[in-house]
Amino acid sequence: KQILVLGLDGAGKTSILHALATNHVKRSVAPTEGFNAICVNTEESQMEFLEIGGSESLRSYWKMYLPKVLLLIYVVDSADHARLPVAKQLLHQLIQNNSTLPVVVLANKQDLEGAYCITDIHDALALSDLGDERKMFLIGTHVAEDGSEISSSMKDAKELIAQLVLEAQ
Repeated sequence: KQILVLGLDGAGKTSILHALATNHVKRSVAPTEGFNAICVNTEESQMEFLEIGGSESLRSYWKMYLPKVLLLIYVVDSADHARLPVAKQLLHQLIQNNSTLPVVVLANKQDLEGAYCITDIHDALALSDLGDERKMFLIGTHVAEDGSEISSSMKDAKELIAQLVLEAQ
């Protein structure tokens, strides 16, 4: 069972995965063409993340992988105000037929000027409309300078994800 990592192109999915895997920051600039799989080991478990690129041509594949996953991580660019409505629409379409799949929304790039705060992201994505049965989390994240250690918010996200995977197995 895998953890699916989705979001629009440029949201920071690959950078987040690298940070989760290594506890260090590496800003990835090249968009993911297709798929990116990564394993992250914690003391309790081994987590397998599958990232699918966020360009329009790849989004049709997203739904195919949903039935096979324990958890959905949805990454949004907090500073990309113009594309938040698209991110919202895609998220709602993705999970409308799966009322129990746990979702962790990472409001990425919180360190950028003009980034929406967590409450604004919550409203922009209409997260309260996604049902009460599901476990839903929203965490603000950012990757800092290359080579530095990951932020406390990334460490919190990693712990939360590990906990949800243990509960789901």
